[in-house]
Amino acid sequence: MKKINTLCVIDDDDIYTFTIKRIIAKAEVAEKTIFFHNGQVAIDFFYNCLEVIGNLPDMILLDLNMPVLDGWQFLDEFIKLVPRLGKKILIYIVSSSIDEDDFKRAKQMEQVSDFIVKPLNANDLRNIVDQWA
Repeated sequence: MKKINTLCVIDDDDIYTFTIKRIIAKAEVAEKTIFFHNGQVAIDFFYNCLEVIGNLPDMILLDLNMPVLDGWQFLDEFIKLVPRLGKKILIYIVSSSIDEDDFKRAKQMEQVSDFIVKPLNANDLRNIVDQWA
């Protein structure tokens, strides 16, 4: 089974965060997982890690509906950082949204690998990591 170094989850829902921690552990797909409750805290983290590539995640599971800086706003800021990151970071939108406009918008963004409707299970997560690794 393949593993990534660091997985990042950006989601403000405490119940989902609790659940996804268990799913990640069950799937055994990441050596380390970092969590952020909104896009602003995550963007601040990325800016602070620009000099230390090893601290950056390999993959992000991103929710869309969050306070402070939502998923779309996070992506807008993240895209500005991409040339400075020094590594490719895959982004999967994991959202409860079933809005067709969200799907279309995600498909138009080069940085978004896929749009997955919650809930995400251990097999889904293993398949995502297998495609990446």
